[in-house]
Amino acid sequence: MSEKEEKSGLRTGTESDYERFKRDVKTKTGIDLSLYKEAQMKRRLTSFYEKRGYQNFHDFFNRGISKDESVLEKFLERMTINVSEFYRNSKRWDVLTEVILPRLLKQSSRLKIWSAACSTGEEPYTMSIILKENNSVKDYSITATDIDDVILKRAEAGLYTERALKELSTPVINRYFTKEETGSRITDDVKRNVTFRKHNLLADTYETGFDIIICRNVLIYFTDEAKREIYRKFNRALKSGGILFVGSTEQIFNPEQFGFETEDTFFYKKTKDI
Repeated sequence: MSEKEEKSGLRTGTESDYERFKRDVKTKTGIDLSLYKEAQMKRRLTSFYEKRGYQNFHDFFNRGISKDESVLEKFLERMTINVSEFYRNSKRWDVLTEVILPRLLKQSSRLKIWSAACSTGEEPYTMSIILKENNSVKDYSITATDIDDVILKRAEAGLYTERALKELSTPVINRYFTKEETGSRITDDVKRNVTFRKHNLLADTYETGFDIIICRNVLIYFTDEAKREIYRKFNRALKSGGILFVGSTEQIFNPEQFGFETEDTFFYKKTKDI
């Protein structure tokens, strides 16, 4: 490659540096970056590799990702969105507690729940706390998934800063957390019904039979085509009457085409199979 090509980010023919990077990443990790909004992802990753002294995406992949496991792990952390807290947007959780759960519990006292793209675990643990507080729930299971192994290990450890707990009342904190030197740790009673595992929303198969799927503040980073396919897969993963709970910037404006109807703001009920 000539010096001019190196600086411009071009490789062979008309293939750009980023196009080649996407292809290499998919081969190595199975992650298809073409399904993420390109401008946002390129901006995040360019900032990431420049701070670490790489010249371009080609250099980043060949000297970093492909040869250094720690760089690969940091790359996966960077491309996922790991900002969360307990009861984030608390009014939506109130709707879940006061409106959605009573309807679902009329059908069954056992609930099967999926927290997709769960990040560091605040959302699945929030769900578990809500169900612990609800005397009508006799049995439940929560599957919590993310694409990032490092983040999943942090979620399983269940250790959180005060900032993550800012929406919780003192009685709830006292019931479900134990204070440690470096933070507050979720109790085993809350963790018992939560299972963490790795899952790629864009590539892996989806389990079925869920009453609730929580997927918040993640789909905004995907292309419209990718989002449509995920909505269809979520439909097939839910029971009839099951609920998809999305983030405050992810309202579905045409839920009917995906077999849903709006039950409340950011809550979509499955009405038919597609």
